Amino acid sequence: MVIHESAEDYLENILILTNKNGKVKSIDIANYMNYSKPSISRAMKNLKNDGYIIVDENGYITLTDKGKKIAINIYERHVTLSNWFKSIGVSEENALNDACRIEHYLSHETYNAIKKYIDNLDK
Repeated sequence: MVIHESAEDYLENILILTNKNGKVKSIDIANYMNYSKPSISRAMKNLKNDGYIIVDENGYITLTDKGKKIAINIYERHVTLSNWFKSIGVSEENALNDACRIEHYLSHETYNAIKKYIDNLDK
């Protein structure tokens, strides 16, 4: 199954908010992403139907193993790329924005080569 960029962003932000606050509801995601509540509700319904999240009876959202795997992968790419961009002189704002766009489109091969290159710089 192909997952869209927007779904990856939602999963990544659920991970970030879970790590930050412990528990996450749709309103937290809406506020964090500056999206409307109806947009988030629609997205959460789709993520739930696709097996990426669980929503309990109190409205708390939890990533499934499948959703968490994607969220961790995207978040790792985001952190790695934005830190690398900042290290080569890109402003923080542009580094974060560019990493957010690029993280979804890099092939595994290209990302792994970049990560290997960065890791070798640290040695």
